[in-house]
Amino acid sequence: MDAVWDVEIGVVEWLQSLGGWIAPGMEAIGFLGSQAVLPVLVTLVFWSLHAGIGARLFVLAAGAGVVTDLLRTVLHAPRPSWYHHSARPLVAPATFGGPSAHSVTSLVLWGYAALRFRRRQVWGACAAIVVAVGVSRLYLGAHFVTDLVAGWLVAAALLWAALRYEDAVLVRWRRLGLPAQAGLALAASALPVLLAAGLQALLHSGWNPPEEWTGSVPPGVQGASLAHAAGVAGGLFGGVAGLSALAARGWYSAAGPVVSRAARYVIGISGIFLILAAADVAVPQAAGAAGAVREYAVFALLGAWSALGAPELFVRMGLADRPAAQGRTGDGRSAGAPSEGPSAARE
Repeated sequence: MDAVWDVEIGVVEWLQSLGGWIAPGMEAIGFLGSQAVLPVLVTLVFWSLHAGIGARLFVLAAGAGVVTDLLRTVLHAPRPSWYHHSARPLVAPATFGGPSAHSVTSLVLWGYAALRFRRRQVWGACAAIVVAVGVSRLYLGAHFVTDLVAGWLVAAALLWAALRYEDAVLVRWRRLGLPAQAGLALAASALPVLLAAGLQALLHSGWNPPEEWTGSVPPGVQGASLAHAAGVAGGLFGGVAGLSALAARGWYSAAGPVVSRAARYVIGISGIFLILAAADVAVPQAAGAAGAVREYAVFALLGAWSALGAPELFVRMGLADRPAAQGRTGDGRSAGAPSEGPSAARE
């Protein structure tokens, strides 16, 4: 790959030669493909716009994040600013480079939205966002072109699988009891992290940056990459378990007056900030395995709050209703939403 990266460094240098005045805009564009979209924008959809679509977006994006972090931890690919000193690190990620998580996240989220809405204008806007996110990551010195292409390929495969199999998987998922659902969510989230840790120890034990990398590599990049993977996996577990529990309790509707929708988002986001602040005080940052466990636990709690705690609070505060208000089945379950489960493409 060194010969390819040598060529791609020129692309990064050319984009950065456009000047630093566009850096703030590039960072803002990059946010639209970052994994921070989950607690900021996906929660907005889930809490305030459409619970079913928001749930599907969360599971797809979090699952894609787990796959991406597994690949990055195993491949140990550099960032441009690590590989060559001429590439300026306008952002400073502490994890390995390829495939690009921004490419994966932007394509699965905005691609899913485009395919669901099926409108030409939406297709064009979503495609523009995906491309713009990729260009922003090149300009910021965070990725090579090959990182973006690899990310788009991973995302396309995951997006195809989601659209092809999501309904069949949901049918099987709804047949399981809540304990089985929680157990499967735990296994699906924890096993990739354990696999990444095992492969890292097997393939990259005692790893040091190669001599060919003339840039500055942050210290502890192996541990940071594994901890990041654990955090994303924890969020997936908490979110999926929380969505399953919410469905068992009757689900909830994101419909309602604008004031209620806005209040739900403010309360939900405030809860996320409180959890993060409390975690920083109660459980300080750590390195190694302890750091990975901490990240998994904290983000599992965030996922559970977003998927279960916040919606239940909204219902109790009168800011949201159960779909059960539309009617009950003969066995007392709400008609429609609970049987649809956490990823129903409706309210």
